[in-house]
Amino acid sequence: MGTPTRRAMLKGTVALAGLAAVQAGGLNPAAAAAAPPARTSSGHPKANVLLVHGAWVDGSLWSRVIPILQQYGHNVVAVQLPLTSLAEDVAWTRHVLAERLQGPTVLAGQSYGGTVISGAATGADNVISLVFAAAFAPDEGENLVELNSRFPPPPGLAHVQPDSLGFLWFDPAAIPDNFAQDIPVREARVLASVQKPIAARCSTDPAGPPAWRTLPSWYLVSTQDRMINPDLERFMAGRIGATTVEIRSSHASPVSHPDQVARLVLAAAQAGTR
Repeated sequence: MGTPTRRAMLKGTVALAGLAAVQAGGLNPAAAAAAPPARTSSGHPKANVLLVHGAWVDGSLWSRVIPILQQYGHNVVAVQLPLTSLAEDVAWTRHVLAERLQGPTVLAGQSYGGTVISGAATGADNVISLVFAAAFAPDEGENLVELNSRFPPPPGLAHVQPDSLGFLWFDPAAIPDNFAQDIPVREARVLASVQKPIAARCSTDPAGPPAWRTLPSWYLVSTQDRMINPDLERFMAGRIGATTVEIRSSHASPVSHPDQVARLVLAAAQAGTR
């Protein structure tokens, strides 16, 4: 390991300050609602939050995280990705970022959504920080297949099913045990029924320049993840210099552990707007 750069040290200092502030205050939406949220000079809440889902789900993945963030006064938007190619998903996220959100903005991504937010935030002046929830964080030129090959394959990938149009589906019967094994089975079956397939090319499209090189980042490692090897998550979190928290969670952490996911987003928002 080389000597940390000044930028890397600054990223770490900002990230730790934000996480400490949230941990010290606790996750208390009622208390936050009692006082008006801090606002920027343009009159917007302290920070916007743009949430980006991954494969086999849509923006409703964040439905338990969103109310927590809103009670803290944040303006929240969850995108609906086309999941047709990495370039198109990044372009759509950048469009939503530019058209729907003004002022300081946190981007949070789950799974494949991590690749999307790192590309979409590159060159976007209003993005202040990144949050990765059991998410990919590739470097420039890398793709998800190559990243997955660096560690033993997680068992969930054995249940991916290609179709005749080049999209990948997840075996519905396998979702309760492999994608969201820590939520009630009846809820996991609903996720299986409404799943959104992803184009196979999204796994092999090379990533562009990553925003995590210049922005402070937070990473939530799901230690019971059966879709991304938790050691790969730890590797990516360490490489990007993220403030990292590990929780005993499945891949679907925004559904099974919304408080912990929201805590990281709040830390990113507080640190980025100090």
